[in-house]
Amino acid sequence: MLLEKIASPADLKKLAPAELPVLAAEIRQFLIEKLSVTGGHLSPNLGVVELTLALHYCYNSPKDKIIFDVGHQSYVHKILTGRKDRFDTLRQKGGLCGFIKRSESEHDVWEAGHSSTSLSAAIGMAIARDLQGANYKVIAVIGDGALTGGMALEALNHIGHEKRNLMVVLNDNEMSIAPNVGAIHNYLGRIRSGKTYRKAKDELDWLLRRVPAIGGRLAATAERLKDSLKYLIAPDGVLFEEFGLKYFGPVDGHDIGKLIEAFRQADKVDGPVLVHVLTTKGKGYKPAERDSHKWHGISGTYKIESGQVIKPVGPPMYTEVFGSTLVELARMDERIVAVTPAMPSGSGLLSFAEEFPDRMFDVGIAEQHAATMCGAMAMEGLKPVFAVYSTFLQRAYDQVVHDICRQNLNVVFAIDRAGLVGADGETHQGVFDIAFLRHIPNMVIMMPKDENELRHMLYTALKYDDGPIAVRYPRDHGLGVPFDPEFKLIPIGRWEIVREGDAAVILAMGPMVQTALEAAELLKRDGLSVKVVNARFLKPMDVAMLRQLGAERLPMLVLEEGCELGGFGGAVLEFFAREGMHHVPVRILGVPDRFIEHATIKEQRQMVGLTAENAAAQLKSFVLRRMQRAK
Repeated sequence: MLLEKIASPADLKKLAPAELPVLAAEIRQFLIEKLSVTGGHLSPNLGVVELTLALHYCYNSPKDKIIFDVGHQSYVHKILTGRKDRFDTLRQKGGLCGFIKRSESEHDVWEAGHSSTSLSAAIGMAIARDLQGANYKVIAVIGDGALTGGMALEALNHIGHEKRNLMVVLNDNEMSIAPNVGAIHNYLGRIRSGKTYRKAKDELDWLLRRVPAIGGRLAATAERLKDSLKYLIAPDGVLFEEFGLKYFGPVDGHDIGKLIEAFRQADKVDGPVLVHVLTTKGKGYKPAERDSHKWHGISGTYKIESGQVIKPVGPPMYTEVFGSTLVELARMDERIVAVTPAMPSGSGLLSFAEEFPDRMFDVGIAEQHAATMCGAMAMEGLKPVFAVYSTFLQRAYDQVVHDICRQNLNVVFAIDRAGLVGADGETHQGVFDIAFLRHIPNMVIMMPKDENELRHMLYTALKYDDGPIAVRYPRDHGLGVPFDPEFKLIPIGRWEIVREGDAAVILAMGPMVQTALEAAELLKRDGLSVKVVNARFLKPMDVAMLRQLGAERLPMLVLEEGCELGGFGGAVLEFFAREGMHHVPVRILGVPDRFIEHATIKEQRQMVGLTAENAAAQLKSFVLRRMQRAK
């Protein structure tokens, strides 16, 4: 097998061009087999096999900088750069990262788990190269979905202004995670189907080559003729050329010979170029080709022959409960609309979209736009629900502050993947939103202890008319609790005591409530009676209960699956400081000040100490120390 001979890009260059399609087939089979065990981003990587081969065949990584936008389509790159023997560890604790990781390889030159960053990175590297008098290529590989991100268009504008040598490879597969939307998507669709122009251009090129010597005035006339033809017949690349990039394409992204030829032609151009490559997501595996949306990222295992994904049996995911509940509530209130930034499936909104197509808005990869649009919808009387992963809400921070909270608009933030997220690792951890939301005026933040409480929180949020309100929930299965027959309003800022005790108290929210109850049960064996509070409102906090707890002077443990710095524990300490209750002993157990790498959620909780055993040990030590001091 050819793949066995490839340990670096240098080995790839030893192959004859005719051998590359054979290697491509072997890589596809390798990916299908390996990911059937580990899970991962199958469709994106099957779609870029030939493209990645051609890039590494033509360029000299790591001297030449190949920048992958997002990075979840980098598996083929990892295989070609010496990591194929570690693919059994993909996305597992201590194993290969599912994204580009600079500490993994010198060939990984830029890290990104969020889209639309590659073009900014490319122009930054090109500027650094030129100022330092270096000599290397800069190539950014960006998908058509990522190109809808505002940051990508900002960078494209600057690239055209700078006019530095760099290449943009537009990997156009008509998909991001979900089917793409918007004017840019439609524009690229016209390019894909612009056969009339391409045929005319080819015929003109053939005719001009028949002229023995084209120089001076005739050459200038010929170029003007070609440009006029371009504007007259079709939109082929006009947008990109108006940005200042020389356009090549479209090119068949599964024909290695054509890709190599396109790259070599582009390398002859002085200044920025864009090579438009057409690929098929899931190429070479029929189940993934038929439903590239489903196969974008597979979290479990699957049967290769049938494509059957083996899902763990258990209660529904919080995301599923959110989606079904929103449909129920939307039937009761026609003002409710749903907004998502290219995540209709991941956010649980497919059923909503099917039942209420006119009230469902997928804006593409554009979190900033989504947030501000929600604000305007709320201003005009609708009830917008912005369904967004915690990690992606970071991208709309200014809009949350400036456009929504400052104007006190009734936007509901449905914050999915709040807390630790598992295999996606550092770039996707939802541990920062408490810290970056709780200090914004007018914001209300809550988190349910179980899926039944999630339903009531969503109902409460949509009945709330005093400003922005956020419901955050984890990437996890629920507890399997029964649902109440009727929706209930939860009093804003009211906590609940879920277990009584007189030796100590644990404040927890979300899945940490269950962890706190388990810790309390462990401490009961040591003769310690621990009170457990479901601190379901992170803002506003239940100040009456906090004052009562402070008066009891019980040792207090704040248990949160969020960052310790600036998190909910900090809010509790701030409260006692403001109240002058300096005697209240408080300890915080949360996510420490570092980025948490990929592993299962259970393993990540163990890594940071968010377990019942550690909580019990911490609180026991705390209580005993207080008792000794009291003596």
